Amino acid sequence: MFKFLHNNLNVLDLERSLKFYREALDLKEVNRLETPDFTLVYLGDGGQTPHQLELTWLKGRTEPYNLGDNEVHLAFGTDDFDAAHERHRKMGCICYENAAMGIYFIVDPDGYWLEILPA
Repeated sequence: MFKFLHNNLNVLDLERSLKFYREALDLKEVNRLETPDFTLVYLGDGGQTPHQLELTWLKGRTEPYNLGDNEVHLAFGTDDFDAAHERHRKMGCICYENAAMGIYFIVDPDGYWLEILPA
């Protein structure tokens, strides 16, 4: 049996990414691993789910990551879709909306798309 634990995203500026995920999605740091070459930071949603987001910062990297066609995304549900949409509109991070499906996407500082769904 397997248990889904986390997803990983590589980030160019760890502090900027931590600020974004805290402000946009209320994710908080739950664990950190520091090495001379990289830092791993695990973010959680306050215990609503056991799933975590791992941000990997490769120290010394200066080139943005090539996300290809960026067809991969993470999805987040919210009980207050309208308030979430307004928060993200004010942050200027909405990158795509599909009103017919009742969803939208936000983009993080490294260009990763995050889907927002009503609960």
